[in-house]
Amino acid sequence: MRGYTLGLAVILHGAPQRVNFPNPGAPRRTAIRAGDLFTDRRQALIIAAKLMKIAGINFDHMHMGDLLRMAHEHPRAEIVGVCDESPERMRTAAANFSIPPDRVFTDYRQCLERTKPDIAILCPATARHAEYVEKVAPFGVHILVEKPMAASLADADAMIRATEAAGKTLVINWPLAWYPTHRTTKRLIDQGMIGDVIEVHYYDGNRGPLYHLADKIEVSDEEVERQKPQSWWYKRASGGGSLLDYLGYGVTLGTWFHDGRAPIEITTVVDEPSGLEVDEHSVTVARYECGLSKYETRWGAFADPWTHQPQPKCGFVVVGSAGTISSYDFEPVVRVQTKVRPETHEIPVDQLKPPHQNPIEYLIHCLETGEPVTGPLSPALSRIGQRIVDTAVISAREKRTAPLVG
Repeated sequence: MRGYTLGLAVILHGAPQRVNFPNPGAPRRTAIRAGDLFTDRRQALIIAAKLMKIAGINFDHMHMGDLLRMAHEHPRAEIVGVCDESPERMRTAAANFSIPPDRVFTDYRQCLERTKPDIAILCPATARHAEYVEKVAPFGVHILVEKPMAASLADADAMIRATEAAGKTLVINWPLAWYPTHRTTKRLIDQGMIGDVIEVHYYDGNRGPLYHLADKIEVSDEEVERQKPQSWWYKRASGGGSLLDYLGYGVTLGTWFHDGRAPIEITTVVDEPSGLEVDEHSVTVARYECGLSKYETRWGAFADPWTHQPQPKCGFVVVGSAGTISSYDFEPVVRVQTKVRPETHEIPVDQLKPPHQNPIEYLIHCLETGEPVTGPLSPALSRIGQRIVDTAVISAREKRTAPLVG
Protein backbone atom coordinates (compact mmCIF):
# COMPACT_ATOMS: atom_id res chain seq x y z
CA MET A 1 0.00 0.00 0.00
CA ARG A 2 2.80 2.37 -0.98
CA GLY A 3 1.83 6.02 -0.88
CA TYR A 4 -0.77 5.54 1.88
CA THR A 5 -0.48 6.02 5.64
CA LEU A 6 -1.96 3.09 7.54
CA GLY A 7 -4.66 4.24 9.91
CA LEU A 8 -8.20 3.44 11.02
CA ALA A 9 -11.02 4.28 8.65
CA VAL A 10 -14.72 3.97 9.48
CA ILE A 11 -16.54 3.24 6.23
CA LEU A 12 -19.88 4.93 5.74
CA HIS A 13 -22.47 4.94 2.97
CA GLY A 14 -23.28 8.62 3.47
CA ALA A 15 -21.34 11.86 3.25
CA PRO A 16 -17.80 12.16 4.71
CA GLN A 17 -17.56 13.55 8.21
CA ARG A 18 -15.00 13.97 10.94
CA VAL A 19 -15.15 11.57 13.89
CA ASN A 20 -14.08 13.13 17.18
CA PHE A 21 -12.51 11.02 19.91
CA PRO A 22 -11.94 12.01 23.54
CA ASN A 23 -8.20 11.23 23.50
CA PRO A 24 -6.40 14.04 21.64
CA GLY A 25 -3.22 11.96 21.50
CA ALA A 26 -4.86 9.15 19.53
CA PRO A 27 -4.18 8.79 15.79
CA ARG A 28 -6.52 10.83 13.64
CA ARG A 29 -9.52 8.80 12.55
CA THR A 30 -11.75 9.86 9.73
CA ALA A 31 -15.06 8.59 8.42
CA ILE A 32 -15.16 8.42 4.63
CA ARG A 33 -17.30 6.92 1.91
CA ALA A 34 -16.11 3.56 0.67
CA GLY A 35 -16.28 4.80 -2.92
CA ASP A 36 -13.87 7.63 -2.15
CA LEU A 37 -11.17 5.41 -0.67
CA PHE A 38 -10.18 3.35 -3.72
CA THR A 39 -11.52 3.03 -7.24
CA ASP A 40 -11.20 -0.72 -6.81
CA ARG A 41 -13.22 -1.33 -3.63
CA ARG A 42 -11.62 -4.74 -3.16
CA GLN A 43 -8.46 -2.91 -2.06
CA ALA A 44 -10.23 -1.07 0.78
CA LEU A 45 -8.97 -1.90 4.26
CA ILE A 46 -11.90 -1.89 6.68
CA ILE A 47 -11.21 -2.34 10.36
CA ALA A 48 -14.59 -2.86 11.97
CA ALA A 49 -15.42 -2.21 15.62
CA LYS A 50 -15.81 -5.34 17.72
CA LEU A 51 -19.35 -6.63 17.81
CA MET A 52 -20.90 -6.86 21.27
CA LYS A 53 -22.23 -10.39 21.70
CA ILE A 54 -25.61 -10.41 23.45
CA ALA A 55 -27.64 -13.26 24.94
CA GLY A 56 -31.22 -13.05 26.21
CA ILE A 57 -31.92 -15.28 29.21
CA ASN A 58 -35.37 -15.98 30.68
CA PHE A 59 -38.48 -14.74 28.89
CA ASP A 60 -40.81 -14.29 31.88
CA HIS A 61 -41.16 -10.58 31.07
CA MET A 62 -42.59 -9.68 27.67
CA HIS A 63 -40.06 -6.85 27.36
CA MET A 64 -37.41 -9.41 26.35
CA GLY A 65 -38.68 -9.17 22.79
CA ASP A 66 -38.33 -5.38 22.81
CA LEU A 67 -34.78 -5.53 24.19
CA LEU A 68 -33.71 -8.17 21.67
CA ARG A 69 -35.10 -5.99 18.89
CA MET A 70 -32.87 -3.15 20.09
CA ALA A 71 -29.88 -5.49 20.03
CA HIS A 72 -30.85 -6.81 16.59
CA GLU A 73 -31.01 -3.27 15.19
CA HIS A 74 -27.75 -2.07 16.76
CA PRO A 75 -24.94 -1.95 14.17
CA ARG A 76 -22.32 -3.16 16.66
CA ALA A 77 -24.33 -5.88 18.40
CA GLU A 78 -25.02 -9.51 17.62
CA ILE A 79 -27.56 -11.80 19.28
CA VAL A 80 -25.51 -14.92 19.93
CA GLY A 81 -28.06 -16.83 21.98
CA VAL A 82 -31.45 -16.93 23.67
CA CYS A 83 -32.43 -19.16 26.55
CA ASP A 84 -35.61 -20.12 28.37
CA GLU A 85 -36.83 -23.31 30.00
CA SER A 86 -39.83 -23.19 27.64
CA PRO A 87 -38.87 -23.32 23.92
CA GLU A 88 -42.33 -22.02 23.00
CA ARG A 89 -41.63 -18.65 24.65
CA MET A 90 -38.56 -18.11 22.43
CA ARG A 91 -40.21 -19.01 19.14
CA THR A 92 -41.39 -15.52 18.20
CA ALA A 93 -38.04 -13.89 19.00
CA ALA A 94 -36.13 -16.56 17.08
CA ALA A 95 -38.33 -15.94 14.04
CA ASN A 96 -38.28 -12.14 14.33
CA PHE A 97 -34.50 -11.88 14.63
CA SER A 98 -33.45 -14.86 12.50
CA ILE A 99 -31.84 -16.67 15.42
CA PRO A 100 -30.74 -20.12 14.21
CA PRO A 101 -31.59 -23.27 16.20
CA ASP A 102 -28.01 -23.75 17.39
CA ARG A 103 -28.31 -20.43 19.26
CA VAL A 104 -31.52 -21.38 21.08
CA PHE A 105 -31.04 -23.00 24.50
CA THR A 106 -33.10 -24.29 27.41
CA ASP A 107 -30.13 -24.37 29.84
CA TYR A 108 -28.54 -21.04 30.76
CA ARG A 109 -25.16 -22.65 31.45
CA GLN A 110 -24.93 -24.12 27.97
CA CYS A 111 -26.03 -20.79 26.51
CA LEU A 112 -23.32 -18.86 28.32
CA GLU A 113 -20.57 -21.45 27.87
CA ARG A 114 -21.13 -21.95 24.14
CA THR A 115 -21.92 -18.39 23.06
CA LYS A 116 -19.63 -16.47 25.46
CA PRO A 117 -21.65 -13.24 25.35
CA ASP A 118 -20.38 -9.84 26.44
CA ILE A 119 -23.84 -8.84 27.70
CA ALA A 120 -26.68 -10.90 29.15
CA ILE A 121 -30.22 -9.51 29.10
CA LEU A 122 -32.24 -10.97 31.99
CA CYS A 123 -36.05 -10.85 32.10
CA PRO A 124 -37.11 -13.29 34.84
CA ALA A 125 -40.05 -12.83 37.20
CA THR A 126 -39.30 -10.14 39.76
CA ALA A 127 -38.77 -12.59 42.62
CA ARG A 128 -36.01 -14.34 40.62
CA HIS A 129 -33.92 -11.31 39.64
CA ALA A 130 -31.27 -11.89 42.29
CA GLU A 131 -31.21 -15.63 41.61
CA TYR A 132 -30.49 -15.10 37.92
CA VAL A 133 -27.91 -12.36 38.43
CA GLU A 134 -26.06 -14.57 40.90
CA LYS A 135 -26.20 -17.47 38.40
CA VAL A 136 -25.04 -15.45 35.40
CA ALA A 137 -22.49 -13.01 36.85
CA PRO A 138 -19.77 -15.67 37.47
CA PHE A 139 -19.64 -16.26 33.70
CA GLY A 140 -17.98 -12.85 33.37
CA VAL A 141 -20.70 -10.98 31.50
CA HIS A 142 -22.17 -7.52 31.86
CA ILE A 143 -25.82 -7.73 32.90
CA LEU A 144 -28.93 -5.77 31.95
CA VAL A 145 -31.93 -6.59 34.14
CA GLU A 146 -35.36 -5.49 32.98
CA LYS A 147 -37.31 -3.50 35.57
CA PRO A 148 -38.05 -3.57 38.43
CA MET A 149 -34.70 -3.82 40.16
CA ALA A 150 -35.66 -6.64 42.52
CA ALA A 151 -38.33 -8.05 44.81
CA SER A 152 -36.53 -6.71 47.89
CA LEU A 153 -33.62 -4.55 48.98
CA ALA A 154 -31.75 -7.68 50.12
CA ASP A 155 -32.09 -9.09 46.60
CA ALA A 156 -30.95 -5.80 45.06
CA ASP A 157 -27.84 -5.80 47.24
CA ALA A 158 -27.12 -9.41 46.30
CA MET A 159 -27.27 -8.42 42.62
CA ILE A 160 -24.85 -5.55 43.16
CA ARG A 161 -22.42 -7.77 45.09
CA ALA A 162 -22.50 -10.50 42.42
CA THR A 163 -21.66 -8.18 39.55
CA GLU A 164 -19.04 -6.27 41.53
CA ALA A 165 -17.36 -9.57 42.44
CA ALA A 166 -17.22 -10.44 38.74
CA GLY A 167 -15.87 -7.00 37.87
CA LYS A 168 -18.73 -6.38 35.46
CA THR A 169 -21.40 -3.74 34.89
CA LEU A 170 -24.99 -4.06 36.14
CA VAL A 171 -27.75 -1.88 34.73
CA ILE A 172 -31.46 -1.83 35.51
CA ASN A 173 -33.61 -0.86 32.55
CA TRP A 174 -36.64 1.35 33.18
CA PRO A 175 -38.43 1.87 29.83
CA LEU A 176 -39.96 5.15 31.08
CA ALA A 177 -36.41 6.53 31.33
CA TRP A 178 -36.26 6.57 27.51
CA TYR A 179 -39.48 8.51 26.95
CA PRO A 180 -38.60 11.89 25.38
CA THR A 181 -41.03 13.71 27.70
CA HIS A 182 -39.29 12.52 30.86
CA ARG A 183 -35.79 13.11 29.47
CA THR A 184 -36.84 16.63 28.46
CA THR A 185 -38.25 17.20 31.95
CA LYS A 186 -34.97 16.15 33.56
CA ARG A 187 -33.03 18.51 31.28
CA LEU A 188 -35.32 21.43 32.17
CA ILE A 189 -35.00 20.63 35.88
CA ASP A 190 -31.22 20.51 35.63
CA GLN A 191 -31.23 23.84 33.80
CA GLY A 192 -33.09 25.39 36.73
CA MET A 193 -36.27 26.23 34.82
CA ILE A 194 -38.58 25.40 37.75
CA GLY A 195 -36.16 25.97 40.62
CA ASP A 196 -35.69 23.30 43.26
CA VAL A 197 -37.95 20.24 42.96
CA ILE A 198 -40.31 20.02 45.94
CA GLU A 199 -43.04 17.63 44.71
CA VAL A 200 -43.27 14.74 42.23
CA HIS A 201 -46.73 13.41 41.31
CA TYR A 202 -46.81 10.11 39.41
CA TYR A 203 -49.64 8.01 38.02
CA ASP A 204 -48.88 5.11 35.70
CA GLY A 205 -49.93 1.67 34.62
CA ASN A 206 -52.02 0.09 31.89
CA ARG A 207 -55.02 -2.20 31.45
CA GLY A 208 -52.95 -5.02 32.96
CA PRO A 209 -49.74 -6.93 32.21
CA LEU A 210 -51.44 -9.70 30.25
CA TYR A 211 -53.11 -7.40 27.72
CA HIS A 212 -50.00 -7.04 25.57
CA LEU A 213 -46.94 -8.94 24.36
CA ALA A 214 -43.58 -7.71 23.06
CA ASP A 215 -43.90 -4.84 20.57
CA LYS A 216 -47.22 -4.02 22.29
CA ILE A 217 -49.13 -6.72 20.42
CA GLU A 218 -52.59 -6.80 22.01
CA VAL A 219 -54.20 -9.79 23.71
CA SER A 220 -57.96 -10.39 23.89
CA ASP A 221 -60.02 -10.13 27.08
CA GLU A 222 -60.78 -13.85 26.86
CA GLU A 223 -57.09 -14.79 26.63
CA VAL A 224 -56.23 -12.52 29.56
CA GLU A 225 -58.82 -14.23 31.76
CA ARG A 226 -57.55 -17.64 30.65
CA GLN A 227 -53.95 -16.79 31.56
CA LYS A 228 -54.59 -14.95 34.81
CA PRO A 229 -54.82 -17.93 37.20
CA GLN A 230 -51.43 -19.30 36.08
CA SER A 231 -49.55 -16.07 35.38
CA TRP A 232 -46.61 -15.12 37.60
CA TRP A 233 -47.79 -11.52 37.41
CA TYR A 234 -50.67 -12.45 39.74
CA LYS A 235 -48.69 -14.56 42.22
CA ARG A 236 -47.34 -12.97 45.39
CA ALA A 237 -44.41 -15.39 45.66
CA SER A 238 -43.23 -14.44 42.16
CA GLY A 239 -43.25 -10.71 42.86
CA GLY A 240 -46.54 -9.93 41.15
CA GLY A 241 -48.86 -6.97 41.61
CA SER A 242 -49.07 -3.41 40.33
CA LEU A 243 -47.02 -2.01 43.23
CA LEU A 244 -43.94 -4.11 42.44
CA ASP A 245 -44.51 -3.67 38.70
CA TYR A 246 -44.94 0.10 38.52
CA LEU A 247 -43.92 1.77 41.78
CA GLY A 248 -40.24 1.23 40.99
CA TYR A 249 -40.71 3.26 37.80
CA GLY A 250 -42.19 6.20 39.66
CA VAL A 251 -39.86 6.33 42.65
CA THR A 252 -36.70 5.68 40.61
CA LEU A 253 -37.45 8.43 38.10
CA GLY A 254 -38.81 10.48 41.02
CA THR A 255 -35.43 10.10 42.74
CA TRP A 256 -33.79 11.21 39.47
CA PHE A 257 -35.99 14.32 39.41
CA HIS A 258 -35.27 14.89 43.12
CA ASP A 259 -31.54 14.87 42.26
CA GLY A 260 -30.87 11.70 44.24
CA ARG A 261 -32.58 12.77 47.46
CA ALA A 262 -34.34 10.03 49.43
CA PRO A 263 -37.55 10.48 51.44
CA ILE A 264 -37.82 10.20 55.21
CA GLU A 265 -40.94 8.04 55.52
CA ILE A 266 -43.52 6.28 53.39
CA THR A 267 -47.28 5.73 53.63
CA THR A 268 -48.84 3.24 51.20
CA VAL A 269 -52.34 1.88 50.66
CA VAL A 270 -53.20 -0.93 48.23
CA ASP A 271 -56.48 -2.37 47.03
CA GLU A 272 -57.40 -5.96 47.88
CA PRO A 273 -59.15 -7.39 44.79
CA SER A 274 -61.44 -10.33 45.46
CA GLY A 275 -59.93 -13.63 44.36
CA LEU A 276 -56.43 -12.23 43.72
CA GLU A 277 -53.23 -12.62 45.74
CA VAL A 278 -51.81 -9.26 44.65
CA ASP A 279 -52.84 -5.65 44.31
CA GLU A 280 -53.97 -3.93 41.13
CA HIS A 281 -53.88 -0.39 42.54
CA SER A 282 -51.56 1.33 45.01
CA VAL A 283 -51.03 4.85 46.30
CA THR A 284 -47.77 5.84 48.00
CA VAL A 285 -47.08 9.15 49.74
CA ALA A 286 -43.41 9.87 50.38
CA ARG A 287 -42.39 12.58 52.86
CA TYR A 288 -39.16 14.35 51.96
CA GLU A 289 -37.48 17.21 53.80
CA CYS A 290 -38.83 19.46 51.03
CA GLY A 291 -42.43 18.19 51.23
CA LEU A 292 -44.69 15.39 49.98
CA SER A 293 -44.59 13.44 46.70
CA LYS A 294 -47.22 10.95 45.51
CA TYR A 295 -46.73 7.79 43.46
CA GLU A 296 -49.76 5.84 42.19
CA THR A 297 -49.76 2.54 40.28
CA ARG A 298 -52.68 1.02 38.39
CA TRP A 299 -53.46 -2.22 36.59
CA GLY A 300 -56.93 -1.63 35.21
CA ALA A 301 -56.46 1.82 33.70
CA PHE A 302 -59.20 2.71 31.23
CA ALA A 303 -56.77 2.43 28.30
CA ASP A 304 -53.13 1.62 27.59
CA PRO A 305 -51.21 4.92 27.40
CA TRP A 306 -49.33 3.92 24.23
CA THR A 307 -52.71 3.61 22.47
CA HIS A 308 -54.88 6.23 24.19
CA GLN A 309 -53.94 8.17 27.29
CA PRO A 310 -56.36 7.21 30.06
CA GLN A 311 -57.67 9.63 32.63
CA PRO A 312 -55.86 10.24 34.94
CA LYS A 313 -53.04 10.59 32.43
CA CYS A 314 -50.00 8.37 32.82
CA GLY A 315 -46.79 10.19 33.60
CA PHE A 316 -45.44 12.83 35.98
CA VAL A 317 -46.17 16.32 37.22
CA VAL A 318 -43.14 17.94 38.86
CA VAL A 319 -43.55 20.98 41.09
CA GLY A 320 -40.58 23.20 41.78
CA SER A 321 -39.95 26.31 43.83
CA ALA A 322 -40.23 28.45 40.68
CA GLY A 323 -42.49 26.51 38.33
CA THR A 324 -44.12 23.25 37.27
CA ILE A 325 -43.74 20.67 34.47
CA SER A 326 -46.27 18.08 33.32
CA SER A 327 -44.53 15.18 31.60
CA TYR A 328 -46.95 12.58 30.23
CA ASP A 329 -45.99 9.30 28.58
CA PHE A 330 -45.82 9.32 24.76
CA GLU A 331 -46.78 13.00 24.32
CA PRO A 332 -44.91 15.30 21.90
CA VAL A 333 -44.65 18.19 24.37
CA VAL A 334 -44.17 18.95 28.04
CA ARG A 335 -46.24 21.71 29.63
CA VAL A 336 -44.49 24.29 31.78
CA GLN A 337 -45.32 27.14 34.13
CA THR A 338 -42.69 29.52 35.51
CA LYS A 339 -42.76 32.68 37.57
CA VAL A 340 -41.72 34.63 34.50
CA ARG A 341 -44.38 32.94 32.38
CA PRO A 342 -47.10 31.63 34.73
CA GLU A 343 -49.55 30.61 32.02
CA THR A 344 -49.14 26.98 30.97
CA HIS A 345 -47.15 26.74 27.74
CA GLU A 346 -45.88 23.87 25.66
CA ILE A 347 -42.27 22.95 24.97
CA PRO A 348 -41.59 20.33 22.27
CA VAL A 349 -39.82 17.25 23.60
CA ASP A 350 -36.16 16.67 22.82
CA GLN A 351 -35.32 14.40 19.92
CA LEU A 352 -33.28 11.65 21.54
CA LYS A 353 -29.91 11.06 19.91
CA PRO A 354 -27.32 8.31 20.23
CA PRO A 355 -26.26 6.99 22.66
CA HIS A 356 -29.36 8.01 24.63
CA GLN A 357 -32.14 6.41 22.60
CA ASN A 358 -32.47 3.03 24.30
CA PRO A 359 -30.80 0.90 26.98
CA ILE A 360 -28.85 -1.41 24.64
CA GLU A 361 -27.34 1.51 22.77
CA TYR A 362 -26.47 3.27 26.04
CA LEU A 363 -24.91 0.22 27.69
CA ILE A 364 -22.78 -0.57 24.64
CA HIS A 365 -21.64 3.07 24.57
CA CYS A 366 -20.64 2.95 28.24
CA LEU A 367 -18.75 -0.31 27.79
CA GLU A 368 -16.93 0.93 24.69
CA THR A 369 -15.95 4.30 26.15
CA GLY A 370 -15.56 3.50 29.85
CA GLU A 371 -18.18 6.12 30.67
CA PRO A 372 -19.96 5.29 33.94
CA VAL A 373 -23.64 4.36 33.87
CA THR A 374 -25.67 7.21 35.37
CA GLY A 375 -29.30 8.11 35.92
CA PRO A 376 -32.13 5.62 36.47
CA LEU A 377 -30.18 2.70 34.99
CA SER A 378 -27.43 2.95 37.59
CA PRO A 379 -27.63 0.49 40.49
CA ALA A 380 -26.98 3.33 42.95
CA LEU A 381 -30.03 5.34 41.92
CA SER A 382 -32.20 2.26 41.40
CA ARG A 383 -31.26 1.11 44.91
CA ILE A 384 -32.81 4.27 46.38
CA GLY A 385 -35.97 3.43 44.47
CA GLN A 386 -35.84 -0.11 45.85
CA ARG A 387 -35.58 1.25 49.41
CA ILE A 388 -38.79 3.19 48.80
CA VAL A 389 -40.55 0.14 47.32
CA ASP A 390 -39.52 -2.06 50.26
CA THR A 391 -40.81 0.53 52.69
CA ALA A 392 -44.06 0.82 50.74
CA VAL A 393 -44.57 -2.94 51.02
CA ILE A 394 -44.09 -2.75 54.79
CA SER A 395 -46.44 0.22 55.06
CA ALA A 396 -49.18 -1.47 53.03
CA ARG A 397 -48.87 -4.76 54.89
CA GLU A 398 -48.83 -3.22 58.36
CA LYS A 399 -51.23 -0.39 57.48
CA ARG A 400 -49.00 2.31 58.97
CA THR A 401 -46.50 4.97 57.99
CA ALA A 402 -43.01 3.45 57.92
CA PRO A 403 -39.56 5.09 58.10
CA LEU A 404 -37.44 4.56 55.00
CA VAL A 405 -35.51 1.28 55.22
CA GLY A 406 -31.92 0.62 54.17
